Amino acid sequence: QVQLVESGGGLVQAGGSLRLSCAASGTTFSINDMGWYRQAPGKQRELVTSITNSGRTNYADPVKGRSTIARDNAKNTVYLQMNSLKPEDADVYYCDAVGGAMTPFVYWGQGTQVTVSS
Repeated sequence: QVQLVESGGGLVQAGGSLRLSCAASGTTFSINDMGWYRQAPGKQRELVTSITNSGRTNYADPVKGRSTIARDNAKNTVYLQMNSLKPEDADVYYCDAVGGAMTPFVYWGQGTQVTVSS
């Protein structure tokens, strides 16, 4: 089992920056990809960005050029640096971990709220 704990959310003014962290514990050796999703009330959870255990990244178009995902495998932690935040970036952000060669899994964190004031 993998446990994920996000931190770093909060209130920020439009144009500001936030850094989210997601610390994984448990059977972290089985994790391949990690990523960040976000979800607004009443809407589907959508991918923000992901990173493989070799460092290959993928970004959703709305955050390209404004966000950077990074991964510290030694600390089992993934980070999301978000700059030039817009009101439409305000959501609950969730970290996920995907892995399991023989028995695929997806684990989710509890989410962290990001609020952007205009």
